[in-house]
Amino acid sequence: MDPDEDLLARSAREPTAFEPLVARHSPALHGYLVRRAPAVADDLLSEVWLQAYSNRKTFDVARGSARGWLFGVARNVLSRHRQAVARAAARAQQHPDATTTDPWQAVDQRLDASAVGPELRRRLAELPEEERELLLLVAWEQLTPAEAAAAVGVPAGTARSRLHRARARLRDGLTRTTRTTLTGDFA
Repeated sequence: MDPDEDLLARSAREPTAFEPLVARHSPALHGYLVRRAPAVADDLLSEVWLQAYSNRKTFDVARGSARGWLFGVARNVLSRHRQAVARAAARAQQHPDATTTDPWQAVDQRLDASAVGPELRRRLAELPEEERELLLLVAWEQLTPAEAAAAVGVPAGTARSRLHRARARLRDGLTRTTRTTLTGDFA
């Protein structure tokens, strides 16, 4: 099996070398998109592969792994989708019949600990966007911190410190909430 980085580099000269990347990474990228935009994940995945194929010559192995680069492409596609949704929501405010969707609804549905779900959701939403994205890339997509750093576009050391900070904030907040919920202590 060829390493992803070799396939990506070779695909610039030999387009069929890109096909194994699609087969290899589609499940993980689809999962990433389903957890963030379930209703449009299939469409977004198609857009990810179109963007990745179009921009395959821009991949630089010195900046990280192909997997991290692909998640970066997915993150950018998702960001553009969310911006389009936000613009549509702003236009919909002028038309009361329009409906909007909550992107975190899918998170609640997938949490095993339903008692902690709403609090976890609130705490995740309170995290700075970059910290939240790093945390979710590592926790849900099982990227290494270095791969998540490449996806977000920050140095690996910066990603590790932000990931540590995000985990600490969630852990501290959820520990207090769980203790209060279980003991009834509201002090």
